[in-house]
Amino acid sequence: MSRKKPFSPEEFKLLYSQVPRLVVEVVVKTDVGVALTLRKDAAWNNLWHIPGGTVFYQEYIEDAIQRIAVEELSITVTKQQLLGYSEYPSEEKQRGFGWSVGLVFLCTPNSPLPTENQEGEKIQIFDYVPEKTVEEHKKILTQVLSI
Repeated sequence: MSRKKPFSPEEFKLLYSQVPRLVVEVVVKTDVGVALTLRKDAAWNNLWHIPGGTVFYQEYIEDAIQRIAVEELSITVTKQQLLGYSEYPSEEKQRGFGWSVGLVFLCTPNSPLPTENQEGEKIQIFDYVPEKTVEEHKKILTQVLSI
């Protein structure tokens, strides 16, 4: 099953070169650590990252959390709390455009995590912050792992 995308790559670039992109980040914490996925996209390629994605027009945040958990982790989750927000100044360097703003939610998994997602990205649970992690995610992960 392919991930739902509301824009073509050209439309995505045109729009998010002009306005910030709202994303939801799903920090899934288990008894042994936090679930991360290994990026295969051109941006942040081969870096571990917190599962996340764009909030669609007229999509409730709660629905976006579940959609992203299914798309990126192939599971449903229970939202525990809003941890805050993150901003992505490195996005312009990584993609050539963009400045996303993420709402970061601490969640727990409703089932065991698979080893890869729908896009073929590797899923792994960490009890530490891996060296090769998206820079903006390191602070969030350090905070969550100390809870």
